[in-house]
Amino acid sequence: MPATICLTFDFDAISLWQARGQTTPGPVSRGEFGAHAVPRILRTLRERGITATFFVPGHTVDTYPAQCAMIAEAGHEIALHGYVHEPVSTLDRDAELAAGERARASIRRVTGYEPRGNRTPSWDFTSSTVEVLLELGIEYDSSLMATDYAPYYARRGDVADPDGPYRFGEPTSLVELPVSWSLDDYPHFEYLRTDSGILPGLRDPRAVFGNFLDDVDYMLREEPGGVCVLTFHPQVIGRGHRMLALERFLDACLERPLVFRTCLEAARAFRDGA
Repeated sequence: MPATICLTFDFDAISLWQARGQTTPGPVSRGEFGAHAVPRILRTLRERGITATFFVPGHTVDTYPAQCAMIAEAGHEIALHGYVHEPVSTLDRDAELAAGERARASIRRVTGYEPRGNRTPSWDFTSSTVEVLLELGIEYDSSLMATDYAPYYARRGDVADPDGPYRFGEPTSLVELPVSWSLDDYPHFEYLRTDSGILPGLRDPRAVFGNFLDDVDYMLREEPGGVCVLTFHPQVIGRGHRMLALERFLDACLERPLVFRTCLEAARAFRDGA
């Protein structure tokens, strides 16, 4: 498999803030900006011939059907991201499955797309998540961090024994495309003040994207058949100075010996050994 970049966008919109109980006009407007930024992101991708994966909560699909239809019509992959960005660790197995079914139904109804991938909101995970995703017919997940550039098969049945070593369960057919907070725009850029603390964000995009490009170059040197998953959020990356930095980053990547693939394409290539 050639060196691959999976460019991903978590189109959370208002659902991110609603899941936090922040539904006053201020935080809601931050989510609204994500919808405002989607056309400029699609234009940037179209100009470079890049196809990306959009992880979209069902709430976003129902709230912004026109933007989600635009994503599908542009040929990008649409994958599950909860219904209202609910952390799955707050749900029991039935509720986790119900959220996935509801989100899938919204995506089908609005875009006609059949989602085959998943990213859990906030990369949260439970002991039931793998089984739930398999029941939903999902082929891959992109929420875990056990490797950096090497896809692997997600396990079920792990046991954290307080009196002994961690016991690893059995691999399943669910492909895991690993992620990292260091390759996510949100902690680098987004300012957030809560009662418990402050996420400062607001970093210089040139420094952040320099780090991103160094990760790509390290993969090319050390794991030339690897997959680098980058995570962006329209309400974060869509600001003007960050869009300029994203454009420069994409142009630099296009000069390197690698390919851009959707997550589904990368997962199937891994499974097929291609």
